[in-house]
Amino acid sequence: MATGGDVVADGQDQTRPTWDSGGDAVVEAGAGSETGNAPAAATGETSVSDRPTDEEILAQQNQIRAEQAQKSEYVGFEEPMSALKEEYINGNQNFVQKIGKLESSYSTFRRTRGDGNCFFRGFIYAYLESLLLTHDLAECNRFTSVVQSWKARLVEGGFQELVFEDAMDLLLEQVKELTKPNTNFTHERLLVNMRDDTVSNLVVMLLRLITSCEVQRREDFFFPFILGMYDEPPATVELFCQRHVEPMGEESDHLHIVAVTEALQIPVRVVYLDSSGMPTGGGGSGLDATCHDFVPDSCASGTRPRVHLLYRPGHYDILYPKGG
Repeated sequence: MATGGDVVADGQDQTRPTWDSGGDAVVEAGAGSETGNAPAAATGETSVSDRPTDEEILAQQNQIRAEQAQKSEYVGFEEPMSALKEEYINGNQNFVQKIGKLESSYSTFRRTRGDGNCFFRGFIYAYLESLLLTHDLAECNRFTSVVQSWKARLVEGGFQELVFEDAMDLLLEQVKELTKPNTNFTHERLLVNMRDDTVSNLVVMLLRLITSCEVQRREDFFFPFILGMYDEPPATVELFCQRHVEPMGEESDHLHIVAVTEALQIPVRVVYLDSSGMPTGGGGSGLDATCHDFVPDSCASGTRPRVHLLYRPGHYDILYPKGG
């Protein structure tokens, strides 16, 4: 986990997830066994017992990813889209061409830590940043009212107020600062707050509880999603939420996005960067990344997304449209 505190000097790469390169991680086995036996290559024999199992290889890969994630900040600095393209320039050309097309619409992006909480963290940071940039007092007041209304719903849903009240206060305090006349709440302060272990993780926890409560309140709507997500889906919506929504570090997907955007009435656009399609030749126009808008039913027709996120397999970062 990040320890929070001062923001490091701009220009240092604090957030680059070296494991997220579009390819599979490679795990090297040791040269010999711990028992002193000669390596299989030297004896001409293959020892099945010395080979790691698939489960052991996967566990090691996950450990490597977790260790690398710990080295990055919860939320990084803005970077040009060219920095994202550079990650794949010698690898996945589908990604390179799609990023090239995205450069016409997006000027920069911001990395989030790949710890399983990247969607919720990127979502709330981008939203608070939009309030900071626009000084939209009406939206600040609307959001405050919506969040406060969730206190009674969470209690009704079985969550103890003691569990979430500090997190709710922390989130609303960020918004309150933005509504003060001549506020001195700056980007740097927002970044410091969202890099702080306590503030950042409590806010993510609150969003997870709200998402869980929304899914359970609308069980009839969400249960078909759950049935389609797993070969052996949890027997109940409540069990699904306990396993896949409420715990920190559980990755988010379509269902989580629908639930939290509806619960907080915040429209979001997710740009999906994957390997689908075939790269075009040198004179081709390139591939388009798929975009999906999650617009709550309560929003007026034609409402534009307030938050833009970039999805790469297993990870979300923040995108910044050109012209704001």
